[in-house]
Amino acid sequence: MSTPEELQKKLWKVLDDERTVMLGIPGDKAGTPRPMTAQVEGDSGPVWFFAGRPNSLADLADGRPAQMVVVSKGHDLFATVNGSLQLHNDAATIERLWNPFIAAWFEGKDDPKLALLRFDPSDAEVWKNENNLLAGIKMLIGVDPKKDYADNQAHIDLR
Repeated sequence: MSTPEELQKKLWKVLDDERTVMLGIPGDKAGTPRPMTAQVEGDSGPVWFFAGRPNSLADLADGRPAQMVVVSKGHDLFATVNGSLQLHNDAATIERLWNPFIAAWFEGKDDPKLALLRFDPSDAEVWKNENNLLAGIKMLIGVDPKKDYADNQAHIDLR
């Protein structure tokens, strides 16, 4: 059994540890979700993404609603995070977030193709997935697995 607070903490830990998410702008074909590498600051964001131009997400990042989908590598956590996305090419922020993995994609911090995107989360739907093997065993012996999963989902306000 998980509380919303525990699920929120696990969400940020997964984001910090694994970093790969699907980021998109709902309802805009040009904003189709795509894999992006997230850099999280603090316990609740913002979440930063370096993108190379041309990139439709960078072109659409004007504060409009966006969505980030998170799946942990072990499939023990799933989340859909709503928020807003904006272009944020502030030199001090780029300097603070710059690392060798980002440097490999750009010709320096002032590369005109570099776009830094800021995702400000507002709320999330989070699902914790317990051990599938255990659920299978419980079903075999006649235990209803839905009861175990009832408290492993929450809608969380992230503001």
